[in-house]
Amino acid sequence: MTRRPHPVRCACGASRALRRGTLGPAPYVLFALVAALLASSQAAAQPSPTIAAKEVEARQVVAEINQLNVNLDRSDELVNLANLRLAEVKHDIAVNRRELVIARHNLTASRFTIAKRLVNLYTTGSASTLDVILGAQSIGDILTRIDTEDRVSSVDAQVAGQVERFEGAVLRHRSELATEGIQVRRLVAERAQQRRAIEVRLGERRALLDSLNGEVQRLIAEQQAAQLRAAQAAQAQVAAAQSQATQAFADTAVGVTAQTPEGASVVPPSSYSGVVGVAMQYVGTPYEWAGASPGGFDCSGLVMYSYAQVGVSLPHSSYAMWSDGVAVPRDQLQPGDIVFFDGLGHVGIYIGGGEFVHAPHTGTVVQVSSLDSGSYAASYVGARRVL
Repeated sequence: MTRRPHPVRCACGASRALRRGTLGPAPYVLFALVAALLASSQAAAQPSPTIAAKEVEARQVVAEINQLNVNLDRSDELVNLANLRLAEVKHDIAVNRRELVIARHNLTASRFTIAKRLVNLYTTGSASTLDVILGAQSIGDILTRIDTEDRVSSVDAQVAGQVERFEGAVLRHRSELATEGIQVRRLVAERAQQRRAIEVRLGERRALLDSLNGEVQRLIAEQQAAQLRAAQAAQAQVAAAQSQATQAFADTAVGVTAQTPEGASVVPPSSYSGVVGVAMQYVGTPYEWAGASPGGFDCSGLVMYSYAQVGVSLPHSSYAMWSDGVAVPRDQLQPGDIVFFDGLGHVGIYIGGGEFVHAPHTGTVVQVSSLDSGSYAASYVGARRVL
């Protein structure tokens, strides 16, 4: 594919016109017309503040979701802790139940033993102290028998008292465990309710985020469609004005540029404004390093491919493209001019109205940006017009 040769124009007539200072106002009028037509579409091409607001809201919702996930993890662990304590209380209650059974068994057994001993004591013929004295063989025997009976009764009484105290302690512990069990169950229920509340809130935030993301995508699609329609409408109007400008310059251009009486440089009009429509078809196409096809573009790949569709072969390098065509002052930019940034490290196609279409960098898509935006205004190098 080769570049279409630029038609050779006569220099002498133009020189005479310049010397006489008779360069007509038609070129400037036509450029003003082009600028006005393109400015009318600029509003549609401007980034929508609604999209930015939705994206900010989406970022806030993502932050809320992250915090809710943290809260949910914390809630899960608190529920686990409460369930662990409830399991311990249930185990203690089971142990206490067994101890109470044992205590009551021991109490019954001790009472039975005491009763049996009392029966034996009073049925062995020693029904009274007098019987003990009369039945004794000596004073020592009397004392021994009385002391034995007293000791047996005292030990039995101690055993019975200890068993009763143990039963009382077990019963008190049972009551305490029952109270603690109620409190722990209430805590488990509260923790579970808190967790459910967090899950509900998390579900709401996720649904809102999905809605916001969907709306952002819809607004972006609408904006890109509006940009494309505006660019195509402006392109059609520019094409009509461009044909008139070409005729007006036919008698005034000397080589590739001409000088007005005031010394300002006038660049021949662009012959390739149609490249704008080609490039705008691919708005939204993903950036791909070294890409130069509809499947993905890098910055110079988009320019090269778009120009190839109108019959012009350009190198796949922004640095090499700087050598093509002629330099264009900022105030004379026309649709189709190639604009350069970042020390020739980035390139795009001017579409009019102070905007250009380009493939910015990895992670982005082909999009429309403003020459006046901060980073592009600061790094703007210049422009070239392919002739």
